[in-house]
Amino acid sequence: MLSGGVQQVRVVLRALSLLQLDEGLSAPKVSGTVPWTAQAIRTIAKRYHQGGLERALYERPRPGHAELLGASDKQRIIAMVCSQPPEGRARWTVRLVAQEAVQRKLVPRVGRETIRILLESHDLKPWREKNVVRGRTG
Repeated sequence: MLSGGVQQVRVVLRALSLLQLDEGLSAPKVSGTVPWTAQAIRTIAKRYHQGGLERALYERPRPGHAELLGASDKQRIIAMVCSQPPEGRARWTVRLVAQEAVQRKLVPRVGRETIRILLESHDLKPWREKNVVRGRTG
């Protein structure tokens, strides 16, 4: 692993730490060559003793953040954006979509960034609708 191929930096540093610990160096001395604290190196050693090399070198998959919007919420917001903007507005903006989604009780709360990512994933750019340049016909 250490002699060839492309590996993640964390994995290589953990392997180096384990090698140095195996050579008899203490955790504080290993932390002088590897950019981690002695406690982190002890944790790697503990994980090695408990679960073997795989457990020491690699992290468990993390669950990630829960989805803020369900599929039906996304569909309702997309349908709202595809309709006409509110009275007095020329076009939808990300802020306006977020405000209207909460006002119309489509979702209890939603942030601008969540709306921006949702619109981007559907390749919608309602704020650019009025900026389309069309050639003359005639």
